[in-house]
Amino acid sequence: MMRSEEAIEVVAAVLTHPSGEVMLASRPADKVYAGYWEFPGGKVEAGESLEHALARELKEELGIDAVRATRWITRVFAYPHATVRLNFFRVWDWQGEPHPHEGQTFAWDDPAAHSVEPLLPANFPILKALQLPPVYGISHARALGRETFLERLDAALANGLRLIQVRDKELPEAERLELGREIVRRAKPHGARVLVNGTPELARAAGADGVHLDSGALMKCAARPQCEWVGASCHDAEELAHAADIADFAMLSPVLPTESHPGEPTLGWETFSKLAALSPIPVYALGGVTAADLDVARGHGAHGIAMLRGAWA
Repeated sequence: MMRSEEAIEVVAAVLTHPSGEVMLASRPADKVYAGYWEFPGGKVEAGESLEHALARELKEELGIDAVRATRWITRVFAYPHATVRLNFFRVWDWQGEPHPHEGQTFAWDDPAAHSVEPLLPANFPILKALQLPPVYGISHARALGRETFLERLDAALANGLRLIQVRDKELPEAERLELGREIVRRAKPHGARVLVNGTPELARAAGADGVHLDSGALMKCAARPQCEWVGASCHDAEELAHAADIADFAMLSPVLPTESHPGEPTLGWETFSKLAALSPIPVYALGGVTAADLDVARGHGAHGIAMLRGAWA
């Protein structure tokens, strides 16, 4: 394999329709992997910034101008002919109607059930990552009281919450298991996913979709847990790098000052942005963020926001 610094820099655009569908394009007949489907984009030219390369490729390939685009994740992939560093951007808004300029075929596709084949291998984990919703709610039953929490859970699910972590680690394990089962029971009719903070065995016993590892468990974990979905809590570059080998996504904290840890050091948006930009897996911003901060978080490379109190306000 080529060394990572020799990887070809590429920008890839995830055009996102309000329905949640994303645009895929087939590769032209004169290119390697002709006919395979991928996200629109192309090589970064010498001396060109990633943002400029993205704007140029969207204009040349699709005939559109990006109005709002944000950094997302960066993945290095070794093909037989070359190693590429794929710098992914979420493109939320654009001017013009996309149309092929280089002989491609376009399709709007559901990340959860993609319908075009064959897909370039590097893009399979991208489609899985795009199934993650923008808000990750962390259970707060012990502080709120079980019945109050469950009432607010029902309201949040009705309002669109689709990813939940069963935390409440202060509860005895039997109570956490029962709480997890009740959250799963209420979440499933809404199509929401539930992860349990703890062991894979506890997550499976609760009927959850996966496990969430705190930073201590993450750093002790040598291999990916046998679960469909794995999340991880991170606080620095080392933990985030290890999460990339273990998990589907990460929470990075604390971004801002929090009510529970006043006066403690925080990452701030600038450091968060630098770390998230290098991550090959989606990163949620945690710590002091509210629902009003979603666009700010995305503007700094976050996939979305994770909230303890704010999810149940």
